[in-house]
Amino acid sequence: MRSVMSWTDRVPERDGQKSTVWDLAFKPDGQQLVVAVGTRVLVYDAVDGDLLHSLKGHKDTVYCVAYSRDGKRFASGGADKTIIIWTSKAEGILKYSHNDSIQKLVYNPVSQALASVTASDFGLWSPEQKAVQKHKVPSKILSAAYTPDGQFLALGMLNGHITIRDKAGAEKVLIERTQPIWTLQWNPSRDEPFDVLAVGCWDQTLSFYQLSGIQHGKDKRLDFDPTCVSYFSNGSYIVVGGSDKKATLMTKEGIKLTTIGERDDWVWSCVARPKQNYVAVGCNDGTITMYQLVFSTVHGLYQDRYAYRDTMTDVIVQHLITEQRVRIKCRAYVKKIAVYRDRLAVQLPDLVTIYELANDDSLDMHYRVREKIHRNLECNLLVVTSLHVILCLERKLQLFDFSGNKEREWVLESVIRYIKVVGGPPGREGLLVGLKSGTVLKIFVDNPFPISLIQQRTSIRCLDLSASRRKLAVVDENAMCLVYDLNTKDLLFEEPNANSVAWNTEMEDMLCFSGSGMLSIKTGNFPIHQQKLQGFVVGFHGSKIFCLHYVAMQTIDVPQSASLYRYLDIKDWDMAYKVACLGVTESDWRLLAITTLRAMQLSFARKAFIRVRDMRYIDLINSIEQARRRGGGGDDRPGGDSVFLAEIMAYEGKYQEAAKLYAKAGETAKAIEMFRDLRLWEDARTFAESSGSMDVNDLIKHQAKWEEDMGNNKQAVNLYIASKQFDKAIDLCGERGWLAELMEVARSVPKEDKETLAKCAAHLRKHDAHKFAQEVYLKMGDIQGLMSLHIAAHHWDEAFELARAHEGRFDDDVFLPYAEYLAITDKFEEAQAAYKKAGRPDLSRKILQQLTHNAVVERRYMDAGYYFWLLSAEFQRILSEGAADASGAVFKAAGVTPRAAQQRWHEYQLKAELYHAYHYIYQYVDEPFTSMMPESLFNVARFLLNTLAAVGKDRVPYRVSRVYVLYTAAKQGSTLGAYKLARYAFDELQQLRLPPSWTDQIDLSMMTIQSKAFSDKEELLPVCYRCSTTNQLLNTTGTGDKCIDCGHMFVRSFASFDTLPLVQFFLEDGIADDEAVALLAEEPASGGGGGRGGGGHGGGKEEEDKWRETRMAGDVQTMTFGDESPSAEGGAGGEAMADAPPAVPPRWAESPAESLPANLIASNDEYFSTLMELLEGPLAGLKMAEAVWNVLMRVPTNPRVAADLSTMETMAAASKPAEVWARVLNPASTPRVLYALQIVDRMLPVPPHVHEQAAAASSSTAADAGDAKPAAGDDDDDDIAEKTPPPREADPEVTRREQWLGKFL
Repeated sequence: MRSVMSWTDRVPERDGQKSTVWDLAFKPDGQQLVVAVGTRVLVYDAVDGDLLHSLKGHKDTVYCVAYSRDGKRFASGGADKTIIIWTSKAEGILKYSHNDSIQKLVYNPVSQALASVTASDFGLWSPEQKAVQKHKVPSKILSAAYTPDGQFLALGMLNGHITIRDKAGAEKVLIERTQPIWTLQWNPSRDEPFDVLAVGCWDQTLSFYQLSGIQHGKDKRLDFDPTCVSYFSNGSYIVVGGSDKKATLMTKEGIKLTTIGERDDWVWSCVARPKQNYVAVGCNDGTITMYQLVFSTVHGLYQDRYAYRDTMTDVIVQHLITEQRVRIKCRAYVKKIAVYRDRLAVQLPDLVTIYELANDDSLDMHYRVREKIHRNLECNLLVVTSLHVILCLERKLQLFDFSGNKEREWVLESVIRYIKVVGGPPGREGLLVGLKSGTVLKIFVDNPFPISLIQQRTSIRCLDLSASRRKLAVVDENAMCLVYDLNTKDLLFEEPNANSVAWNTEMEDMLCFSGSGMLSIKTGNFPIHQQKLQGFVVGFHGSKIFCLHYVAMQTIDVPQSASLYRYLDIKDWDMAYKVACLGVTESDWRLLAITTLRAMQLSFARKAFIRVRDMRYIDLINSIEQARRRGGGGDDRPGGDSVFLAEIMAYEGKYQEAAKLYAKAGETAKAIEMFRDLRLWEDARTFAESSGSMDVNDLIKHQAKWEEDMGNNKQAVNLYIASKQFDKAIDLCGERGWLAELMEVARSVPKEDKETLAKCAAHLRKHDAHKFAQEVYLKMGDIQGLMSLHIAAHHWDEAFELARAHEGRFDDDVFLPYAEYLAITDKFEEAQAAYKKAGRPDLSRKILQQLTHNAVVERRYMDAGYYFWLLSAEFQRILSEGAADASGAVFKAAGVTPRAAQQRWHEYQLKAELYHAYHYIYQYVDEPFTSMMPESLFNVARFLLNTLAAVGKDRVPYRVSRVYVLYTAAKQGSTLGAYKLARYAFDELQQLRLPPSWTDQIDLSMMTIQSKAFSDKEELLPVCYRCSTTNQLLNTTGTGDKCIDCGHMFVRSFASFDTLPLVQFFLEDGIADDEAVALLAEEPASGGGGGRGGGGHGGGKEEEDKWRETRMAGDVQTMTFGDESPSAEGGAGGEAMADAPPAVPPRWAESPAESLPANLIASNDEYFSTLMELLEGPLAGLKMAEAVWNVLMRVPTNPRVAADLSTMETMAAASKPAEVWARVLNPASTPRVLYALQIVDRMLPVPPHVHEQAAAASSSTAADAGDAKPAAGDDDDDDIAEKTPPPREADPEVTRREQWLGKFL
């Protein structure tokens, strides 16, 4: 490597002051160079050094310049504390200032931001913002640099600190050193694993740091104060300048390589030109110099090993055949490289290192140090042998051993132009030397006397010896390639346009040379074969040519096809085989094999066929050789080698020629066999007819068999039909699915041949050709086969019709498969009927049980619940039918006893409900989302906990996890305010085995729930619709999902799992279902009587109410209609009722407003009970409304009621009164009486049709009240009438309220 000065310029002194070049900056495209010198900014043409602009804008010395990444603007700053932004056309566009002189400017490599540093602060400016962000620093800033990605800014300070700031100016990393940091620069390479900061410190060291602040490597001693650091060649090298008055090139690790240029004063700035091998140097004496760096190729080659220099300090050895590479780190400037066999010599500035291979393997690539010669040896060329190092310096050749001792020196007559080791024993190797005078010498390292080989008039450029060392190839300075015979000294060959030459190391008579972009290959006396090639030929091994193109070594595969063809043309089999061994394509090897085989050169043919791995021809050659050894072939027998040649022609596919040769040899049978094997049946018939040695019909049979074996089944079928072999034709058509051909055969077969027709029908059924199969069965008269066809095809209508036509003969054969088909298609109800007809109802239940088990195992709990429901419905049917059948045949057919059927019905019904409910629990826990409301999930968990508690731990259904249920109850209870239940659930969970991922969550939730009140929200507590008892959320008695007071089961909606307002009751004997439905639908009488026998009689007398309620054991109550006398609390009965006034509960004897005790409304449950007593009592009309109203005025606020009322008010405000009243009258809502009265109290507008109905009802009620007359002695009614409040004024709103209340109540 060397440097060449491209141009230089000196800035003259001004006013007796020296013009110092403080800073340099290249335009990103490398076309301009901006210089900070004196008080001006100079712009140079970077190519030829012409001064383009001299800019006057600063009032004092300009210290720094910087160019933006897009090349549209550059900036300058200096001692006048001012920064000027210039366009690329040298026009000033912006100026801003600091409080101190500007020390350094640097543009962000990604954005347009500009960082300016001074003695006290640094500023960040960008075109997008008006103000400059300034940040104070504790010490004077001397240098600055951005990371390649523009994210961080490194600042070097006078106190020795390096601070790394982000884009906003905040400090991220602080690196502390002891001396001023005059220069620093980030490595621009993106190939590095991390960002590297090169730091030039005035403790005379060069250091490297990572972005994290960690030092990368050790400090590199410089022995001078660095003033500038610039990365070169995309981060591969560093240019350093400073007080040593030099610009020095170093590796990126800080290893010194060479001096670029030496100046007369300090170098303040050196900058690498972008994408060019140029470096600009600015000096203290005012000179600006541009240097060009010329990198030369340092390499060495011996046969298939190539060594070259990389990154100036490493050596890479490449095996050109295997493409293996090994890198040797020398950690110093590599000056020369030489390679020979297992030796490698590397010359460094102060020593020569000798390497050797670690193993004797020719493919080994592991080198180890053998010797080091600690001497600074100057040379032009370096050569290494097994035991010596040869240095070439002009006319001298110096021989050193590996210890550094000079053993011999040759002084030649002219300058050495080329030297090459040509091999030899260790310590006696020979050197081929070409001189500028045209002399070619051969020198042995153990002989002091050179041997002259040839003498020519022109200078030598390249030399090479042939493999046998009998021929010499020379390329002279006139680009002539000359080949000499060393024995006779005769010129054998001469060709122009050559720059390098190489003999093939595997073949004596083959060489190649390159020149003028062409590669020329010379073989023997044949003409030259040429192809395009860029570079210099440096080696030729077999079919591989090694070419050096610039600094890269390439291996090119060159097939020797042209030379092979020429040797085959002249039938030189030996040379043809040798050329093929050098490297030809597979097709060329096959050509050689076929050509030599036809020539009966069996040895060469065998070798060639072995290379292409053609075992057929190898077997043929073996058979020919064996026949020859047995004396069965050759020219001494009739036909000579014709039989062998015929076989060869047959192998090549030339069958007609082979047949002629067989006929010539008298082997017509072999020709027929050949054509038969090749399915050339016409040719075979021709030869058979001509020879008469084979029957043509036998040939047709062979043809049919071969057609079938070869897959030509159409032709085989036709041949089988032609030969009357119908069975084979049917089998072939059936196997291939040729239904049309098969039917043609079936229609042609007589119906008596049932075996053949059955075979046709079987093949048709196999291919689902049911229509064709039906036709065949009908032709055969096989009804049983026809029935099996319909069943297999699921043509049930045809099967049933056929069964009916034969009067039940096939019922058992039809209904059982039909039932199985229905069960598979999920039509279970139809399947059950079919199994019943088939006499196998047990199979239906078995399938359902298997489906249920599969659903549970696969965690399809909703399907499992459905299947259990089907099973329960099946046993319910058995129970219903069994109750009507006194003979017990139903239970016997089902295989169960009545008690077992009832137990299974209960069991399956319970499991259906449990699995249906558990489906929502599992979905909530295991899936990320659920569509159920928290209240519904809470109700599901309560239902499962209550039910499972009654079932018992030993009978919990399979895969129903109590952990999941308790977890859901705990989570939803915590959310809804059921803290008591949640605490119970968490306590239970902690006693169970939990998934590891739940443990921390459960513990945290348990600690959280401890802080909550030990109670459940009142509105969550369920109320029994039978006895109005408020239940706890969990039934602690373990009896199931029942009321803890009356034992009545809670009837739940299995959509939301809310408790439905339904009450179960049983009818007394003698009351039919229709009569009970009519009684339920009947309106109650207004006078307190109701039901059957209720209503008023003539004269105003009321009929006695004979209905009696009886509390039975458990959760059963009965309504009795009879003539028994009522109890004392129920009032008088029988005829006395007509004369006595209606009984009034004691606390309603007085005014409703005054008879309500204070503790009556202590809770919502009590006030609901109070309302129910009012509604069932004797009060009517406005008296009832007044009593209810007084109760409602003292009711505490219910949050649920308030929320629903708010919703209804919103709908009312939106003019949707119909929706409001629909919500009010919904039985599933909070008690309607409360809604209605509170809405009326708020004067909510009532729809017109409600007004009309309310008015009519009010009039009807008033009329009834006016017509009724109390019986004699009706004192209670008089008391009530006296205490009734006086009539109110006719207020329209109050009247509307009363009218509606009259209708509602």
